[in-house]
Amino acid sequence: MNLKFLDVKEGQSSLVVKMYYAFLCSGAMSTLLGVILPSLTAEYGLDYALSGNLISFHQIGNLCALFVVGFLPFVIGRKKTVLILGSGIVLGLLLMALTGNVWLLILAFLLTGLGRGTFSNITNVVVGQYVGKKAAGLNILHACFSVGAFLSPIIALAITGSWRAPIYVVALFMLLALIFILTSNLENKPAVKKVGNSTSFIKSLPFWINTFILFFYLCAEAPLMGWLVTYFKDSGIMSSQLAKLMQSIWWIMMLAGRLICAYLSTRIKNKNALILLMGFLMTISFAFMITATTTVPAVIGLLGLGLFMAGVYPTVLSTMPSDYNGSMVATGICIGTATIGAILMPSIVGWMANITSITGGMSMILIANICMVVLCIIKYFLGRKITNN
Repeated sequence: MNLKFLDVKEGQSSLVVKMYYAFLCSGAMSTLLGVILPSLTAEYGLDYALSGNLISFHQIGNLCALFVVGFLPFVIGRKKTVLILGSGIVLGLLLMALTGNVWLLILAFLLTGLGRGTFSNITNVVVGQYVGKKAAGLNILHACFSVGAFLSPIIALAITGSWRAPIYVVALFMLLALIFILTSNLENKPAVKKVGNSTSFIKSLPFWINTFILFFYLCAEAPLMGWLVTYFKDSGIMSSQLAKLMQSIWWIMMLAGRLICAYLSTRIKNKNALILLMGFLMTISFAFMITATTTVPAVIGLLGLGLFMAGVYPTVLSTMPSDYNGSMVATGICIGTATIGAILMPSIVGWMANITSITGGMSMILIANICMVVLCIIKYFLGRKITNN
């Protein structure tokens, strides 16, 4: 595939394409968990709190992977690291389909998170290293995630006989991704530490502002991926089938938003202004959705939410200094710290839903959205100050 429009380094186009496919499969797995959660919860007799904890354990696995992937390649190499940890997705999905034992379910969600974190780190690092137009390349990478996230609810709707069947389909897609990586030119020797893998980023204020913007962003994305179908169904706004369709539509808007953002990022010089605008509109859209009591306004809010939140994550990553974009250590610390938000918020939503209602639980996300916008404002003015100096 010709990726000249992204200014990909010579000889690395095939690897970048394989990274795009791997992230697509990761997106399919991530939304599949939210799609099957109502059926899994009903069959295994779980309550809101325990279901929320399972989503959080998925994010704990994600967090563990992000830190391990930052250092394990120095011991066994990138390719072996990705193949070993990435296989957790296939194993975890099979466990979910085969057992209702709570401890094994916890292990299953941990394993899928371990694989997801591995693919999140390696794909972002590879694109950051080998794609010259980083903002466009990263937005397209995350657009691939959106394609996968859109496909798995459609697969679940198409296969109506069993909620386990879509699990087997996505596991097969993931196995193919592992085979692609096995045959790729991804480094297979222990990595050599470079300047970009130093820990100088720890003292960087812009690094931590970016990291905590991503933290609060994931406080919204993670529970939406896990709870959206349950929220629409249990609040009485939509039927179960329509709620599953809405998750796919949300990801269609995410895909559109990321492609639009990839286009705009090549034409808008001030990326911080773009991030601030997207964060503000994302928050307004979520507030509109969560206060809706009927289907039409809820759908309108969801459409805006998907469109405006889509480009936040990759565009924030693209504004990191280039030394950090190409460092698995810096990327691992950034995404790993941000993932703590993805761990905490699904459980907070489930805990609050048990006390009040599913609407009350989902409303907690709005607080995180507001915090994110405040940090986007700080990032914008800090960027102007650095430019003026």
